[in-house]
Amino acid sequence: MITAILLAAGESRRMGRPKPLLDWNGETLIEYQIDQLRKGGVDEVIAVLGHAARKVRPLAERAGATAVINVDYAEGRASSLRTGAFAIPSGTSEIIVLNIDQPRPAGVIRRLLENHLSTGALITLPTFEGQRGHPALLCGSLGPELKRVDEATKGLREIIHRRAGDVHELPFDSGIVLLDINTPEDYARARETFAEVHP
Repeated sequence: MITAILLAAGESRRMGRPKPLLDWNGETLIEYQIDQLRKGGVDEVIAVLGHAARKVRPLAERAGATAVINVDYAEGRASSLRTGAFAIPSGTSEIIVLNIDQPRPAGVIRRLLENHLSTGALITLPTFEGQRGHPALLCGSLGPELKRVDEATKGLREIIHRRAGDVHELPFDSGIVLLDINTPEDYARARETFAEVHP
């Protein structure tokens, strides 16, 4: 079983409005990303919610995700990752970790997953021009480590650093794997990038 943890609990302060509710080609960003994860080969999507959860939860569940609430979301992203890790179903063989502000089409998810499974890597990361992007794909055996992440050790980054010798990098020919939406300007650029890749 392939499980995705979709982190969507943040306050979106720099954006000025909840990122999961941003319009993305006629649907909300959270609906888009859940749909793309599923089309990319993910069996179960755990959507971790916090800020604006009452508005976001119905959309996430309608799109086919299991919504879990991180009541401690203000503590930082690591708290949401822990919340998601504890919701991972038994039998999960691979785990994808993606932030809601990093929209990725199904093709990226599918290629990353196929490569990860074919190489047997412990961790697979997409890259563009030598720079690491997202999402991170981890062997399910790392689930217990995800349950212990904290802000002091920078969460997932610490696991990747500690397991540096087991990280496989998969080059992409598009900067789409680096997209990260933090501000209205980032949002506009991301929409332009997607329009170029998916006209």
